[in-house]
Amino acid sequence: MPTLTLILTILIFAATLALILLRPGPFDEARAALLGGILMIAIGAVPLGQAASVLAGSWNVFLFFLGLMTISAIAEAAGFFDWIAAHAVRASRGSTRRLFLNVFAIGVLISTFLSNDATALVLTPIVFTLVTKLGVEPLPFMFACTFIADTASLTLPVSNPVNILMLDVFPQTLGAYLRHLFVPSVLAIAINVGFFVWLFRREIGGRVAHEAMPAPEEAIAHRAFFRYVLAVLALVAVAYVAASARGWPLSFVALAGGAALLAGGLAWGRIDLRRLGREISWSLFPFVAGVLVVVQGVENAGLTARLGHLFLSLAGQHPLQAALAGAFGSALTCNLVNNVPTMMLLRSALRSLSTAAPAVERALVYSTILGCDLGPNVTTIGSLATILWLLILQRKGLKVRPLDYFKIGIVVTPLMLLAGAIAIGVAASLG
Repeated sequence: MPTLTLILTILIFAATLALILLRPGPFDEARAALLGGILMIAIGAVPLGQAASVLAGSWNVFLFFLGLMTISAIAEAAGFFDWIAAHAVRASRGSTRRLFLNVFAIGVLISTFLSNDATALVLTPIVFTLVTKLGVEPLPFMFACTFIADTASLTLPVSNPVNILMLDVFPQTLGAYLRHLFVPSVLAIAINVGFFVWLFRREIGGRVAHEAMPAPEEAIAHRAFFRYVLAVLALVAVAYVAASARGWPLSFVALAGGAALLAGGLAWGRIDLRRLGREISWSLFPFVAGVLVVVQGVENAGLTARLGHLFLSLAGQHPLQAALAGAFGSALTCNLVNNVPTMMLLRSALRSLSTAAPAVERALVYSTILGCDLGPNVTTIGSLATILWLLILQRKGLKVRPLDYFKIGIVVTPLMLLAGAIAIGVAASLG
């Protein structure tokens, strides 16, 4: 690559990341990423044909996002999230601490099968409304919603969209995935819940008047459609696991589930297509497309290969060392440039490695997933879901200072990363 093109590539990459994080004026994440991708093509860092090939090769990622967002939007319209939250209140039997734990349990369930975005973006306003009606201090519950969204996003490949980004390049069987990440997921959840129960012990030590809350049945506007949604969600959950086990594209399951819910909603007259269209975050697609092209430009410049060799030097020849380097290195990068660009950059870097031992490569791949899933819990800019979580709370009149978020994240996140990285290192060593 000519020197001028190389310099421009670096400048465009840095400017794109800055615009994604700062979002000045008309530049939201999607516009910033799309502009960066167009400029990479314009300067010749990424030939037009290669850009088209990169985007076409990521069809599984785009279709998975579309299916997942459709499922979440229709489930919300059917009252599923309100219904499950109302059950959490009833199951608390008046204990604020038990309600707090129930919110964590719901977050784990939703993150596992509907992704961390659904937990952070759909559950947050519902739980806020519930605890406000109950007269409970909302902040501990709001922190629970966003932290468990990321903490529980290791459980399955579908639990976090960035997992799909990595597995699209490094396909793994469900058995291999669970062998390396199930124990780290359990450890992370246990550490997160335990730390929060201790941290907010005063705020959650009282009682709530749960009898005054509406019954779960009141969240159901149309019983037949609601039962249909429950059945489809159950089938989707099973199909996710089956498809992961067989190595089938997970986008097929997400699209089929979304199509089935849409067909049922239209048949019962419960879905407004215009409203559904507004509920889907269409800006995600140009954002991902732009970042893909920008990272391809960085890869063509040979920069991701250098990053890969840096990772390999930090990893050494031992899987445990590799897991620690991957987990903390990716977590640090996420909090500087957001987890989606980080995952795309690091998967490109890892793809350039050809001399790593199989155990070291496994440790790096899985620890990068760990770091990109849990790492964003340190700051409010680590993931788009957290940024949107902040905007939701601002609209509710509840302001969370980034420093307050950091004070919590900087304590609990390294503990989760350390426990998870050790478990991954051991699993990678055993094969």
